[in-house]
Amino acid sequence: MAEEEKKKKAPAKKAPAKKAAPKKAAAPKAAAKKAAPKVVAKKKPAGKTLTVTQIGSPIGRKAYQRATLIGLGLNKMHRSRELEDTPSVRGMINKVSHLVKVEDAA
Repeated sequence: MAEEEKKKKAPAKKAPAKKAAPKKAAAPKAAAKKAAPKVVAKKKPAGKTLTVTQIGSPIGRKAYQRATLIGLGLNKMHRSRELEDTPSVRGMINKVSHLVKVEDAA
């Protein structure tokens, strides 16, 4: 009987208390509205330009060649971009010269 009395007197184990998540501050009503995306006009390259057209597929090519095509702004066959004639663009074109066709635009 003594054991039964001890069990009755022993406090019940409680589950650990969960910490309340910090409350977020209410955002001002002006910030609650989502701003419309700004339309940015594309700049025309200044100075001498090149027209680069993708003529080869990046399928089965190395990752750096795919990345270079994306860097040139090309992602699908027979798409063209007008780019500034700079040493960096020329270097990118040389890396993927077998996948692109280059014409002088200006």
